[in-house]
Amino acid sequence: MVATIGHDLHNYKLTFTLTSSIFGRHTTDSALETMQANDPTTYSITELSKEFDVTTRAIRFYEDKGLLKPARNGLTRVYTPRDRVRLKLVLRGKRIGFSLDDVREIMDMYDSSPGEIGQLDYMLDKLAERRARLHRQQKDIDLTLKELHDIEDQCRERLAMMRKQPPQSQAS
Repeated sequence: MVATIGHDLHNYKLTFTLTSSIFGRHTTDSALETMQANDPTTYSITELSKEFDVTTRAIRFYEDKGLLKPARNGLTRVYTPRDRVRLKLVLRGKRIGFSLDDVREIMDMYDSSPGEIGQLDYMLDKLAERRARLHRQQKDIDLTLKELHDIEDQCRERLAMMRKQPPQSQAS
């Protein structure tokens, strides 16, 4: 995700990355912006909902939080390839445990100073924080599993002892 967050944010940036790496040539950002502007592809909320297996309500929630900014055609939301990529990044960020505020900050940093470098530095910090939190949770889970195992062993031992005793002494 670190390597792709900046390039995935804007469809033309992703195109730039792919163009540069596949064809070994340099294309200017302005040429790629023109390519994006000429891309008539749009998506409905239903299409995005089905593609990403999320509810339309969730997509509207992300819009309310400022993470998506679809155009409007009357009452109909019209999503661009940029909105689609942003939704993909929101869902990816959620999946790895980032808050929506973290996701927004990472995406917003791409378009502002310090740009992609600042975005990637911030992303690395957030990844380190998330990794540390997961390691702590993993230790807690390991401890809980050990306790469960110990209690289970004690129960089995007690049950085995009780089954060896004569029936009349079990009631006491």
